[in-house]
Amino acid sequence: MPIAIEMPKMTDTMEEGVLVEWSVEEGDKIAAGDVIAQVETDKATMDVEAYDDGILLKKVAQAGDALPIGGLIAVLGEAGEDVSAILSSHTADDSATPAPAETPKETPSPAPANVAASEVTVTGRVKASPLAKRMAADHGLHLTHLTGSGPGGRIIKRDVEAQMSRPRIPAPIGADRGIETVRISQMRKAIARRLAESKYTSPHFYLNVDVDVTALIAHRTAVNDFLEKSGRPKVSFNDFVTKASAIALVQHPDVNVTYAAEEGVIRRYSYVDVGVAVAIEDGLVTPVVRNAHQKSVAAIAEETQELAARARDRKLTPEEMEGSTFTTSNLGMFGIESFTAIINPPNACILAIGTIRDVPVVQDGVVVPGKRMKLTLSCDHRAVDGAVGARFFATLKELLENPISLFLQEALAT
Repeated sequence: MPIAIEMPKMTDTMEEGVLVEWSVEEGDKIAAGDVIAQVETDKATMDVEAYDDGILLKKVAQAGDALPIGGLIAVLGEAGEDVSAILSSHTADDSATPAPAETPKETPSPAPANVAASEVTVTGRVKASPLAKRMAADHGLHLTHLTGSGPGGRIIKRDVEAQMSRPRIPAPIGADRGIETVRISQMRKAIARRLAESKYTSPHFYLNVDVDVTALIAHRTAVNDFLEKSGRPKVSFNDFVTKASAIALVQHPDVNVTYAAEEGVIRRYSYVDVGVAVAIEDGLVTPVVRNAHQKSVAAIAEETQELAARARDRKLTPEEMEGSTFTTSNLGMFGIESFTAIINPPNACILAIGTIRDVPVVQDGVVVPGKRMKLTLSCDHRAVDGAVGARFFATLKELLENPISLFLQEALAT
């Protein structure tokens, strides 16, 4: 009998996926494990594999379609099999899924003159399937402007698609002033959802420190001279911060935690996995350096550069972007002196790294040139108190201002 190929859950935070392109055609013979399509998730573009052998009888989704988890992508089976039952069952599921309750006293806005308004219940709730709601929101459509063709006047997918195909109402005079509407990627949707949740559910507080990096600059120069002769990649200041953070987290385990609100517990980790924020074309990803406390600065540099390169090529796996216990974000290369970063859930802290500045400093009563770098630690006050964060920051500052201690830590670890 025909087999439904549905949108799989490919990351832990994925809610829907966009089909980017097909790798096979209708009528092709498929074996279990074959890549049949590519899907854009909230973190990367990933391959969809078939779980069964058969003939690709029907492509249901087209390139550019957004489908929820479990949405029908295609139908697999034996040549000549009837696929209508599977198609109708998925259509029925979409139209029959009850919509979540909305604010009962919401008054619907009037529909434009050239569209028919949908049926609205006496409580003011528009009847629509979850998929239709998502599609309408993604395309800026108001549900009260749509006509429902599902059971009981419910708005379903085809109603949204029909409205999208209709001519738009002319904009008011003077409104056309070069506004461009850009489709939001799955990654951007996930970033918006996760960071909004973090900002408004985690009580952030911020700690700032100005680090004297004079010795660190000289130490980095010496390390890179050695690495260059050995044919190994150079290390960045960010690599030193990653290493120093990892050591400080081992010494202050109450910062190396996550807050699990659902379970009412704080998880404290004996290992340190540092997420390093990497900017890509349409968003931000955080590949994770595992066991950073046990690795040398040179090893961290090699790993970070490799992860960052694959992040920009959208080749990271979900496992390489999940499970961090602490995160760093660096905007110093753009000349940003300091900034406050939003905590990367489920971490309790994120470290924001600013640029290195030439500043006058007073040394032994005399004003001399100095090198300074501002760091800002964002903390979730549910898990980390101010004094705890301050003690961690003091250790981190000490390590960066005396970089030989990082070398000694590496030597002792081996």
